[in-house]
Formats: sequence, C-alpha cells, structure tokens
Amino acid sequence: MSASSAFNDEKGGSSSVGEPEYGHDPASGGIFSSDYKRHDDLKEMLDSNKDSLKLEAMKRIVAMIARGKNASDLFPAVVKNVACKNIEVKKLVYVYLVRYAEEQQDLALLSISTFQRGLKDPNQLIRASALRVLSSIRVTIIVPIMMLAIKEAASDMSPYVRKTAAHAIPKLYSLDPEQKDQLIEVIEKLLADKTTLVAGSVVMAFEEVCPERIDLIHKNYRKLCNLLIDVEEWGQVVIINMLTRYARTQFLNPNINGGGGEKTFYGSDEDEDEDEEEKEKKPYVMDPDHRLLLRNTKPLLQSRNAAVVMAVAQLYFHLAPKAEVALLILFEMISTLYTCGMFEPYLKSFYIRSTDPTQIKVLKLEVLTNLANETNISTILREFQTYIKSMDKDFVAATIQAIGRCATNIGEVRDTCLNGLVQLLSNRDELVVAESVVVIKKLLQMQPEKHSDIIKHMAKLTDNIQVPMARASILWLIGEYCEHVPKIAPDVLRKMAKSFTNEEDIVKLQIINLAAKLYLTNSKQTKLLTQYVLNLAKYDQNYDIRDRARFIRQLIVPTEKSGALSKYAKKLFLALKPAPVLESPFKDRDHFQLGSLSHLLNAKAGGYQELPDWPEAAPDPSVRNVEVKESVRAVGTVTYRDTGALWGPQKMEGSEESDSASGSESGSGSEESGSGSESEESEEGSESEEEEEEEEEKDKKKKKKELKKPVPETESLVTDLEGLSLSDSVLSPATIAPSSVLKNYELLHRITGEGLSVEYCFSRQPFSPDANMVAVQMQFTNSATSDTKNLHMEDVKLQSGMRVKEFPEIGEREPEDIQCTAMAVMGIDFCDSTQAANFQLCTHTRKFFVSIQPPVGELMRPIFLTENEFKKEQGQLMGMNEITEKLTLDAKCRNEHAIVQRVTTAANLSRVPCGSDKECRFAGRTVTSSSLVLVTVATKEEGAAQLTVNCEKMVIGTMLVKDILLALTQ
Repeated sequence: MSASSAFNDEKGGSSSVGEPEYGHDPASGGIFSSDYKRHDDLKEMLDSNKDSLKLEAMKRIVAMIARGKNASDLFPAVVKNVACKNIEVKKLVYVYLVRYAEEQQDLALLSISTFQRGLKDPNQLIRASALRVLSSIRVTIIVPIMMLAIKEAASDMSPYVRKTAAHAIPKLYSLDPEQKDQLIEVIEKLLADKTTLVAGSVVMAFEEVCPERIDLIHKNYRKLCNLLIDVEEWGQVVIINMLTRYARTQFLNPNINGGGGEKTFYGSDEDEDEDEEEKEKKPYVMDPDHRLLLRNTKPLLQSRNAAVVMAVAQLYFHLAPKAEVALLILFEMISTLYTCGMFEPYLKSFYIRSTDPTQIKVLKLEVLTNLANETNISTILREFQTYIKSMDKDFVAATIQAIGRCATNIGEVRDTCLNGLVQLLSNRDELVVAESVVVIKKLLQMQPEKHSDIIKHMAKLTDNIQVPMARASILWLIGEYCEHVPKIAPDVLRKMAKSFTNEEDIVKLQIINLAAKLYLTNSKQTKLLTQYVLNLAKYDQNYDIRDRARFIRQLIVPTEKSGALSKYAKKLFLALKPAPVLESPFKDRDHFQLGSLSHLLNAKAGGYQELPDWPEAAPDPSVRNVEVKESVRAVGTVTYRDTGALWGPQKMEGSEESDSASGSESGSGSEESGSGSESEESEEGSESEEEEEEEEEKDKKKKKKELKKPVPETESLVTDLEGLSLSDSVLSPATIAPSSVLKNYELLHRITGEGLSVEYCFSRQPFSPDANMVAVQMQFTNSATSDTKNLHMEDVKLQSGMRVKEFPEIGEREPEDIQCTAMAVMGIDFCDSTQAANFQLCTHTRKFFVSIQPPVGELMRPIFLTENEFKKEQGQLMGMNEITEKLTLDAKCRNEHAIVQRVTTAANLSRVPCGSDKECRFAGRTVTSSSLVLVTVATKEEGAAQLTVNCEKMVIGTMLVKDILLALTQ
C-alpha cells in the first residue's frame, strides 16, 4: 500500500484530516479495538524517499499538535527524519521534537549527536531549534552538553539564536541549579548584547536565575533604557519590572522633603555656576539615570498592550515624583493612596460613558469616590444622580454604594445623601430599593437619633419590599433602634410573625433577633409574639434557625435551667454597635507591588519578590558608566564653497564640493571635487596638526585660485575614485552612489542657531579612518554679521557600542566675508541600529543640542555579487530571514530604470546582474557587522510587483522593507 493511497484512504475514512480515530471496517470491531495502529499512513509517508511526502506528513502532524491531539506514538518515525536534508522538513521535525522531547527522553537521547550537528547548521532556524530541543530533554546526564551548546549559541552571529540561548538558560538552571555560576557568566555576556531581539529574553533569564546580582545591570542600565522602546511587548514588561527593582536600590526617593526637585517633567540641567546657597535650598535633585528611565518609559503608555501600560504605570507609581504620577490617570489604587489634590484637575476624565463595560464603570466609580472632597462633592453627586437612571442594574447598585461611601467620608453631605437614598426607596426596581436600604442602614448607624422619621418610613416598606437582604436590613434597623420607634416596632413584629414560615432564612434570623430585642425592652406588648416566633423557629427546617431559637429562648426567658449569661441578655443584645466604615477594597495594599498577583489577591503569592526600600544615601552613580575606547579626533574633511570664506585648514581625501549654484536636495553632492593637486596636498596635510598650521596661509591662497578654475571631467572622475578602499569583496563601478541619490537633512535651523545653519547628508563614500563608520557630510552656513569661531563638537552621547570620530575644529571666518559656508565630514559607527547620535554643536559663545539619526538604508555599503552568488546567498537566507511583500508600483515607477533609481535612493545597495528583465536585484552589507542584505523586486503585469528582502538581521530587514515600499509606491 503506497503512502499516497494511504493518505487518500485516511481522508475518506475520517472527517478530521490526518487523524482517523477508528478502523475503516465497522465489522472488524476496530472501533473498540485497543490495539488499533493509528497513523499508519503518516508513518509510511515519513519513511518515504520523497521529501514532498515527508513534508506533507509533518504538516499534518504539527496541525494535529496545534489542535491538542496526541501524536506521541509517531515519535520514532519523526525522529528518524531529524537528519533530513530538506530544510522545511527539518524545521517541522524540530517543532515536533520540542513538544515531545521531555516525554520521550530515551528516544530523544539517541539523536543527541544529530542535535549537536544541528547547532552548526548554516540556517539560524535550525541552530535555534536544535538548541530548543536539547534544552527540552530533562535528563541530568546531558547537562554538560546543554551548557556547551548554550555558551556557543550565546556567541552566535544570529540574534535569534542568541535569544534562544537566553530562553534555554532558565531551563538548564531548573534542571541543575549547581550550574548557576556558569550560567551567570553567559547572562552577563548576553546582557551586553546590542540587539533588541535578545534584550527581553536575557533579562527574563536574569530574573529567573540571579535576580539578586544587581551589579550585572550597572553597565547595561542605560542601554536597556534606550533600547526599551524597540523591544517586543513581552520583553518590555520584563525589562520594566526589573528596572523598577533596580531603580529602588540605586536612586533616592524623589518624594523626600516634599519631593519634586525639578520644576517640569523635562527639566533642564542645573547651571554649573549656581551659587552654593541656591543648591542648599533644593533638597533633592533627580539622578540623570533616574530621569532617563522615567523619560524612556513614558511613551510606552501609548502601547496597544495592556500589560505594557500596566508595567509603566507601576513603575511611575513606585519611582516617580507624586506630581508626575498624576500624569497616568489610570488606577483606583493610585487615587486611593494619592488623594492630595493631584487628581482633581482630571476629575472629568473619570466620568462614565454609556459605552464603558460594567467593570470599567465600577473602577471609575471607585476613583470618583476616592477623589470626593468638600469642594467637588456637589459635582460628583450630580453625576451619581445621572448614573442611577442607567439600565445596568449592577452599575446602579455600585453607584448607590458609592453614594454611601461619600456620605461616610464627608459629614457635610451625609444628610443630603441620606435623603436622596430615601427617595430611591420609591423606585420601581427592587434591586435599587434593596441596595438603598442596605446603604441607608449603614448611614443610620452613625446618627440614629436624628433620623427616626427615616426608620419609620422604612418600616412601612416591609409590605412592599420583597428582596431578602433589604427586608433583613429593615428588620435589623427596627430592632437595633426600637426605642426610637416604640409604637411601630411591635406592629412590624406582628406582621413578620404572620409571614414567618414563608420568609427566606436571612429574614427569619432577623425576625428572631427583633423578637428578642422587643422582649427585652417591651415585654408587655411582645411577650406572646416572641414565644410564638420562637416556637415556629424551633421546628424550622434550617438548623441555624433552630439553634438560634433555642439559644435565644434560654438567654432571654429566665428559667431554673438558665445559664449564667441570662442576666447579661440586655448587654448582649442591646450593646452599642460601632458605626460601619465604608472603605475602598483597594486600601492597605500598598505593601505589594502594584500590578502583581500578590497585589490583586492582597496576599503574598509564590515567587513574589519584595520591592526594595529606597536607599538612605545615593549609591555611586559611576558604576553605570560604560568604558568606551577614547574617540580619536578624525582628521576631518573640510571643503569650501567659492565665496572667499575659508574656515578650516585643510581638505581630507574622499570629500566632495557642493555646487554653489545648486538649489536641489543634493546640493552637498559628490559630483564636483577639488583638483588632483588639492588631494595630494590634503594627504600631506593630514599627517599632523602642526603641518596644518604651518601651511594654513599657503593653502588658503592656493584654494582660492584653484576653486575658480573649471575642473576637467577626467580629473573630477579621478578625484571621485580616490580614497575608495577595497574590502574582501571587489567593488564594481556601480557601487559608487551618484550624487542624485543623496538627501540633505537639517541639523540646525538658522533661527535656532542665531544665524548659523547646518545641514548634513550621508555621503555614501568610505570613511577612510575607520571602515566600520558611516561618513556624514556636514555643511555649515553662517548668515549672521557677527563672527563665528571655534566650531566643534562636545558632550557626545551615544548608545552602548556606538562610536564617533569628530570633525576638526573650524576656525574663525575672514573678517571681510559677509556670508561664509564650510563643509566637513565626520564618522559615526551606528552599530547597525537607527538610534540617534546626540551631541552638542559648539561655537565660541553658544552650544546647540543636535542629533543625527540615520535611515536604515544608510547603514549599508554596496557589494558586487554575480547572479549565481546572489542565488546561493539568497537560498541560505530563507525562512525567518526573508520578508516578502506584494505591492502596486507607482505610475512613474514601472520601468527598470525608475525602480533601480528609487531602490538605490532608499538604500545604499549595488545592482546585481540578472538574466530576467522582470527582476531587479540589489546587494549590500551592513557597515558595522557586515550582515548580508539582498533585495529583489519582481515586476508583473499592470504595475503589480513583489518585494523580497533577505537579511541576516531581521530588524534591519523589517525597517528596510518599509522604506523601499514607500519609495516604490509614492
């Protein structure tokens, strides 16, 4: 029987594809047979020599697992295919093994060598899956193998594999806690990882294995804060919770001495020249790292993930000054603890909408009640009056309870609330009346002597109110304050005795209590009624009622057998009861971390970590300083426009001049350059700064003359080709970016810069001092009449791993020049991320805070590949390394030339030869890590196209797809 026929038979024998649960022949008794061999067709397909059948079988098996069906009996047949050469089959085999490796440990151990080979597979998915299977085999004997695999994966080039290594760490730790020291070393290494894909996973491993090792976070604190916005949502929650605990151990309480040393959320730094007396007046100044955490988490309040928003809220609640906690406006717990007026301006934000679900309405009521005070209570009560008319009865009941709490907390409105609740007693809805009675009962306990009329009014309602809790509350009130209604109470007991047998148990108990209290205070009128009620209760079906009746009879009716308590009957029944305190259910939970399971349950749950107390003295902040190799000042490129203005002393190779007449975005392009003699002089001048000073005057005169000369095309081309450095891949002429693709960005506006304006572009030329840096060409224009001297960079702030080579200081312009323009080139190593490089642009009088943020396409350098090399590399970057998008090309972008122009404008890639006229291929590598980037645009009819990006770094690939899609469709 062939595999394909078995597949067809199975489809015909069961409506559930891939899993017949009984024999095909009903007469065979297969329905009841326990030895029926399931999945024979799948086993035959897995034993087949055809990869297509194996793939089909694995798809069906994985589908079974996804539906919760048991496929463990297929383990031997599946595990044999772990060495299959087909990548798609191998991926699915690993998915299956991850699910069943722990259950079938003996069989899994037989394939250990295969998993170890999988750790060396060229495909990152296979490497990660092999590690995942290894960590799923819960056998102590393979602990050394797992440890070695985790260490190797932690150094893997693929961030996805490193992420999987982080996930495997807690598994190994739970299997063998003695490996903790070695695992901490791996965690320390992964914490230094620069990719957002790894950050959340390694922090989770840190929390599971060594949460007490807070010293491991010091060097990575700022990096984690800056990466937080780009981490996946699950990782954001984990990192925020960890940083909350970290901050509580490393920073001072921002609310000490009244808190809030800073005036605004984005407060400026203190002036260095501030007097000592003024400094003493400020008791607290927030640590810059503390402010960094608050600033970088605040945008996550806009997250679509509720868990992330909750995590940010708890961070602010536990770490931020009180004035900033009010920015959240989120939780009833916060409003319960912080009721000192900070929420009052946002009162209307908590007004309830008809579209809110009931649980949100109840929480908003909780907040409004917590915020009620003498000033706003009238507004809140008017709002509550509207809510009582709602059709949502649960919400109406919660509103009545809220009114009762307001009356309890604010004595001035107690009478008003009480009268309003009494009016609700005439409501047609029994639930509204019942809830009102319960709340009125609690309010009357506070001042019963003033409200005897209300008690009389409620006594009259016993004929109409049928809700057991409400009837019981009325009877309790009449019995408790029977001296205030001496004429009505006996009559109520008479009516209740008449209907005793038909009442609910809770009402019967209160009838017995009422009878006992009236017997003790007015036995003349109620003695016979009390005996009648007790006799009825004596034979009730409920044993609680029978026991209560016997107990009360012995207590209030003196006999020879009466116990010693009978003489204290009045003190027992008529003792003054304390007035009830209506409090928020969220009160007194502040000893648990907000948002934790312990906070929800109001009890310490397993695994809960106590939030540390604030330190009394601030720990040393220098522990968070990351040692970065000193940034050597680059012998920067400085070029000039033909305006007679000469700022800088020299020109470095690889730079270009801007056409002074060009008004386009590529005004700082690379089409024009200095002559060959200029380049030679610049090379000589770059040897030392001393030579620059000596030849400054000579260079000025020579450049003024030569800049006015027309540059021959041949010389221009030679100059453009100078400075190109050949890497391991030989660059074709096509890799030189034309000036038309360069785009200018504004770094400093002339108004902000008080006459000084700065634009920059990514020149797409090699930065010769450091091949791992992106060359950024800057153009300075001084339109002010005053001198601008000593233009330079200061206070460079970079993310961990990033580096910068500054341009040299630009000197004073010549006095006779009215307007002066200069150009310079600096190098930045962005570490293959789009994070900004921040620094101060300084003159002799001013400092301007600026930042340079690269488009993802500028983080690449073009490489030359043949068609066969392109196909080979693309074949190795499939699966998770490939992103495919369908699009409709813009009307002006439906020919090969336009597609090439737009793609190369969006990304610094080179064209790859292609035999098909319907495909355009491009290749490049990232500047820092040399990760391969391949782009294919396949065109179809009527403007339809397909964009495919294969990239070793998925973060880079995802961003690149967006930019190229935008370029091709607009």
